[in-house]
Amino acid sequence: MKAINPKNQPALKAGERSPPHTSHAPSYIHPIRVTPVFDSYWRFAAERQSVFRQRLEGQPAPWTSDPVIGTHKFTNAYRASDRVSQFLIKNVIYRQDLPDSPPEVIFRILLFKLFNKIETWKLLEHTLGEITYKNYNFDHYDTILSQAMSAGGRIYSAAYIMPSSGSVFGHPAKHQNHLRLLEYMMKDGIAGKLSKQKKMQGAFELLKSYPSIGNFLAYQFVTDINYSEVTDFSEMDFVVPGPGALDGIRKCFTDKANLNEAQLIRLMADNQEQEFERLGIKFQSLWGRRLQLIDCQNLFCEVDKYARVAHPDVAGISGRTRIKQKFAPTGALEIPWYPPKWGINSKIAADLLVTPAALNTSPSQAKLNLGN
Repeated sequence: MKAINPKNQPALKAGERSPPHTSHAPSYIHPIRVTPVFDSYWRFAAERQSVFRQRLEGQPAPWTSDPVIGTHKFTNAYRASDRVSQFLIKNVIYRQDLPDSPPEVIFRILLFKLFNKIETWKLLEHTLGEITYKNYNFDHYDTILSQAMSAGGRIYSAAYIMPSSGSVFGHPAKHQNHLRLLEYMMKDGIAGKLSKQKKMQGAFELLKSYPSIGNFLAYQFVTDINYSEVTDFSEMDFVVPGPGALDGIRKCFTDKANLNEAQLIRLMADNQEQEFERLGIKFQSLWGRRLQLIDCQNLFCEVDKYARVAHPDVAGISGRTRIKQKFAPTGALEIPWYPPKWGINSKIAADLLVTPAALNTSPSQAKLNLGN
């Protein structure tokens, strides 16, 4: 094991003793003890991002020599690069053909996130035409979703489990209760309340105050809402570790030195450049955007899975020993497009030598151009 300093100090080499605490460090901070999974965290982040960039550039497979990453399915190093997040940003939030008032944008985001499944959104859009809060009708939505389920379709993503809310709204079907939850949030003026929030934690607490929305969902929802222009929080403001991240943290650290999990996630984000340098890793950032707290949180989830195969002797919390999903590329990646306020879309276009037309891959993406 080796010690690292949990403040913004250069990372220690193996066997090196921790320097005395500086006056800038809180009195409760002490050296942290880590396992070999800690180094794998950084190597995984760099290798997964390298795979993303190679695929984006059209390079032929194989994109990695790491047998675990090459065989199994993992999310991207940056959450916003994942397929579902990209669909949300490009096809749900930023729509020139739909109203862009805060209530309409929040309605679309929450509707999408309650199911978190691209196919469900496409089904609703194909059947209803425009998806707007102004034209929302419970019976219409319920009929479409009920028919899809009766035909054997799955309307929810398997990425996480949505509580049914049945005890609150009283409907027999899960999706009916979620539609009622959405109605309740909208009638409560959630869009206006969110737009007035100055900090991400305030928006998180607001979302968590609604029925059946706990810490995990509230943090996921506020992150997705913050891709829009309704709010403008820094992704370095606030973090909530989910169950998978807690497992990954357990595998990385043997002594947390009185730091809680959120503080450990911030430690990773604050020290990322020093850690990549210590390991001799060249990390390709997201066109200049560092890993944010949400990304470092997600990476703990992924390194938990990675360690099941790469470090089977390091125990976590869940006791899982296998990675269920295999990696099966479905074709070339679409050019990614991120929230304009991040200021990186023009860099992507220049780097990948694409034109505005190349970024406009569907009618719903008419706003996606070289600018930010």
